[in-house]
Amino acid sequence: MTEVTYTTKFTTVDQRFFSTGHTEAQFIDPGNHRSFHKRYWAQLSCSRLIESGLPGTDLAAEYVYGKYIRHLSTSIIKQSSRVILHFLHFLNREKTSIYTLTRQDISKFVDKEQGRGQKTQSVVNYLRILYAFIKYLVDQDVLPDTVMERKIRIKLPEALPRAITLEDQQSLLGAISSDRDRALILLLLRTGMRIGELLDVELPDISIAERKIMIYLGEKNFQGRAVYYSEDAEQALKKWLKIRPGNSTSIFPGRSPGRSITYVTAWNIMRGLLCRAGLSDKGYSLHSLRHTFATDMLNAGMRLEVLQQLLGHQQIEMTMRYAKITDLTRENEYFKAMDRIEQGGHYEHRRVNTQLQRVFEKKKLLSSKHK
Repeated sequence: MTEVTYTTKFTTVDQRFFSTGHTEAQFIDPGNHRSFHKRYWAQLSCSRLIESGLPGTDLAAEYVYGKYIRHLSTSIIKQSSRVILHFLHFLNREKTSIYTLTRQDISKFVDKEQGRGQKTQSVVNYLRILYAFIKYLVDQDVLPDTVMERKIRIKLPEALPRAITLEDQQSLLGAISSDRDRALILLLLRTGMRIGELLDVELPDISIAERKIMIYLGEKNFQGRAVYYSEDAEQALKKWLKIRPGNSTSIFPGRSPGRSITYVTAWNIMRGLLCRAGLSDKGYSLHSLRHTFATDMLNAGMRLEVLQQLLGHQQIEMTMRYAKITDLTRENEYFKAMDRIEQGGHYEHRRVNTQLQRVFEKKKLLSSKHK
């Protein structure tokens, strides 16, 4: 067999990589199962693209192969090739091709997918994959830069944060048997920290006397802040620190010297606890602990601007999303106010929250300008 090669941006590719007739078993090495499993799916994905014979599939195969040699995940390789092949089939039915792609073609594709009942999130994911492929074609001088101008964007419906009910919180905490896991979960639940922020905490960042943790660089807003933790979190933390391995300054040391446990490890801890607590079907995640903290604080009467600082939100509108789900707060405030009215007594007008007032005035001005 004569070896056929062609040059891509990444490397010289053996054409046999794209050939068919292989089975996954041929790629599985007991010593390196994941690597050869990924190679199998990359080969299969590229082969399906080439076999379709559609215009541009050779470029699509090069693009997918590039993901493989850059060690991207198997799921990314499979999803990218599937969506791109689906899009190329659509263009073919529309009597056009990737080489003459226009914004109108992409718009028609979006309309087609929405018309057949695809979820908004799915269509958004399709667009993300397609625009990454289109950018690759622009970089290869296959398409002009103009095709990337005025991207089609779809606004996702605003998803309200999912908080853990009190009953489910008790079930979750009751399923914990490890001192480390209890400290991890309670610190997230009582501080509202993001998991990435907590995993970056080191021992000098904690003030045991003040029950305070300093976050010197916010994960999203790149600003420092202080958070505080409760008595039950304090007890769990002290218990964990007594037995914590001393090979790192991280509060939750990982296996690698000087490193903390990874996000995957933390999520596996949470997933195991949800399973033992019988909560696997509730859709809770590590981030639900942060949502729960925010919701519980508002229900307990914490002012919105204080919660904003604790959560590290730059814009108070982000914090206001939590206010939409605090029905208990609204109910209590209504009946307290109505009770004062019905009693006919004197009461002080509440001071206007100047920060919130500025937000509302700004929205009012913007609204007037658009009229």
